[in-house]
Amino acid sequence: MVHMFARWVETSGMETAPRTSPDPSPPAPPPHGLRVALATLGCRLNEAETASIGQRFVARGYTVVPFGEPADVCVVNSCTVTLEADRKCRQLVRQALKRNPETFVAVVGCYAQVGHEALQRIDGLDLIVGSAEKLNVVELIDERPGKRPAPEVVRPRPSREAFALPSEATEGAARSLRANLKVQDGCDFMCAFCLIPFARGRARSRAVWDIQREAQARLAAGHKELVLTGVNIGTYAHDGRGFTELVEMLERLPGLERLRISSIEPTTVESTLIRHIANSKVLCPHVHIPLQAGSDRVLAAMKRQHTQRDFLALLEEANEHMPDAMLATDLMVGFPGESDADFAETLRVMRESPLVYAHIFRYSERPGTAAARRPASERVAPEVKRERSEALHELSREKFAAWRRRFEGRTVRVLTEQLDTETQTVSGTSDEYLKVRLPLSSMPPSWRSEPLNRLLTARVTAASESSEVVDAWVNETPGHVDTYGK
Repeated sequence: MVHMFARWVETSGMETAPRTSPDPSPPAPPPHGLRVALATLGCRLNEAETASIGQRFVARGYTVVPFGEPADVCVVNSCTVTLEADRKCRQLVRQALKRNPETFVAVVGCYAQVGHEALQRIDGLDLIVGSAEKLNVVELIDERPGKRPAPEVVRPRPSREAFALPSEATEGAARSLRANLKVQDGCDFMCAFCLIPFARGRARSRAVWDIQREAQARLAAGHKELVLTGVNIGTYAHDGRGFTELVEMLERLPGLERLRISSIEPTTVESTLIRHIANSKVLCPHVHIPLQAGSDRVLAAMKRQHTQRDFLALLEEANEHMPDAMLATDLMVGFPGESDADFAETLRVMRESPLVYAHIFRYSERPGTAAARRPASERVAPEVKRERSEALHELSREKFAAWRRRFEGRTVRVLTEQLDTETQTVSGTSDEYLKVRLPLSSMPPSWRSEPLNRLLTARVTAASESSEVVDAWVNETPGHVDTYGK
């Protein structure tokens, strides 16, 4: 990873990078015909970083193939948020080696940073690269990849300095039509259950000129939507500007149709941000704010920086200004010491608040965290965790279905992303993050041969209880929908 210190040059609201290139001269490309397979575990940020890793391999002459197909190199971008994520990583490595024992296999990222000792015990693994150097994994592989007698471990401590990404890691079209844009990494919050500050390091921000450079490249490649990603994006700060200023800069980029904010911590949401989203023609009415627990007692034990009241006030403000927005959260069940009364509070918040959807997961003990040091007597039984998880999932499904039904008969703006040739339907995502399915025959005839990456308006015709996808019919005139009086 390249670290740069630069001030921007303001030109009509745009930023200009330093004239000198931040990248060293690239090494010679590998022999023609080498293939690399990439697997991603975990968060949207990992997805963005896997895309960058793949682009760096392509720049070296590799062809990216689906994971599971024959490949000369396999890279697993790992996650360590739960014990299950660790297990899945080890499983993927063993599967790759079983299919082809001669494949050069590398594990990069969070689990590589904190779980390298367990990974070193896997026979046949060649390279373990921690979070700080994961984007440089291609440079750590020989020109002609060959098996190593023991895995090399590369895991320096992540820097706290502002950073820029190598240009070759951000060139070309992203793997998704909605391009992830990494703006921040690491976290200083030190929640009691979380390993991220140990796996990714402390909070640091990407230089604004470098974010702008990649955003412009993505738009030039044809992307219509950018999704801002990071570990704790609301703490973004570079060269005297914060997250809201970053958003405002990106909104001004010519050609950007949609800008989506991924998960953002409640205490980092500035007072003006919600109203800014509601009034913007570019920002999507989709807000994901992690709560984790509805009980103030549990939130304090988790070392979260907000209370239930703080969260609900923010949610009510969002609902007031964007009554049909996707309001989502993260909820954890089974944190040590969580009582029935504590869980009842979480259930009540989910039921009575404007929340539409919750990502629910069970507490998983992570060695080295503060929660792991709590008394064994406070552990919540696995069957209790399961029951609480099922209750929240059922409630979330009910609220999500009710939210989808609101859109029946209404018009939404959709970015088309997938074509099903068997059913002759096209699916995509609305501004609100509604999953929409459209008959190909309803699209303008001139679009039917190339139906993807189209931004169009469609009327929702049916929303089912059992499916998270709503059916819709394309309006004749594509364009922006003035859903929230923007």
